[in-house]
Amino acid sequence: MRTSIAAKVLFLLIALFLYAGEALGAGRLVYTIELPFEKGAAARVVLPSGEARNLGCVVELPERTRWPSYTASAWGRPGTVTASAVNAVHILTDIEEGQGRTMSVLPRETIAPAAGPGAAVVLDCGAGTSFFGAWAPPAGTRITVKSGGSEHPLEDRLPLEGDTLVFKVYEEDVPYMVDFENRPGGRVIAWGRGVPRVIARVIRPLGGVGRFEGTMFQWRGRIRANHAGVIDISTSDYGTVGGFQIIPWDHALKSKEMQGAWGATQWMIIAPPDADGKSMLGGTAPLFDGILVPGPSRGERLWDLWSTYGRKSLALARIDGGGWVMFPDASGKSDDALKRVTHIRIYFPQSGEPPTR
Repeated sequence: MRTSIAAKVLFLLIALFLYAGEALGAGRLVYTIELPFEKGAAARVVLPSGEARNLGCVVELPERTRWPSYTASAWGRPGTVTASAVNAVHILTDIEEGQGRTMSVLPRETIAPAAGPGAAVVLDCGAGTSFFGAWAPPAGTRITVKSGGSEHPLEDRLPLEGDTLVFKVYEEDVPYMVDFENRPGGRVIAWGRGVPRVIARVIRPLGGVGRFEGTMFQWRGRIRANHAGVIDISTSDYGTVGGFQIIPWDHALKSKEMQGAWGATQWMIIAPPDADGKSMLGGTAPLFDGILVPGPSRGERLWDLWSTYGRKSLALARIDGGGWVMFPDASGKSDDALKRVTHIRIYFPQSGEPPTR
């Protein structure tokens, strides 16, 4: 009898341990987005407290998905967000013949070339705000579909009209910031709890800015877009176009649309620290999956002070090795606008005060 009770207690403890492990692995749920697949219906965000806020109404539904989509879309996981930006959120529905099939969500005021014609849900909110700002789901966010009284993972087909897409946004234990030494062989250092660690190396430094279209909807020193193959940072103020991109070596090497990056100064190319020529950096956290978001735009508010200001992915620069400052205001195409930048720092989004130890 005693053995039986002890065995039951041991089983219960193991089960609780595994459950806790799963919960920790999933991170902390910060909000849920419900996007109805129905014209005229309102999308909304729901906080864990039960409070709900409107994200805009659906004005267009997709007639098709896009295949093949951009190369790096295939480095995500089907049924998840594969790109998060101020002017588009792309969803990976399937991988076919090594290429991604995507469906997009767009703001009404802009068109994103990566979306493809007729392959997007269109909301009546503005670019850089709402679903594309304060409440943007990061790359890697898993999506389910509510249909009738059931809920199931997003499949490799368009949802039916009347279904609802559900995005559950979690916050993981992530670095506070990442520093990039802007020189060949420069270290990419992640700073968080514990010992700082080198997570990548710079193999081609940054020197200029380019006309990355979506930057007109983002403020200087903020994230314009993040996906499995890019971090796009604006260097121009809202309403003007200018920015640069940080990309993994695998995207620069394997993606036909990125072959020009090797001869241009508008891209920083980074590689894994072991430099064995085999390891994938694209599609991996903390830089290219699950964390970076455009964050609240000016005037947008989340649920408290920390979330409102902490979930902005901020980028700063050091000029000629000096102190940390805002990026120089640079728009259009210039090959040497950032040639004096020696270091780049990206502060990662946090919705609460960082722990003191």
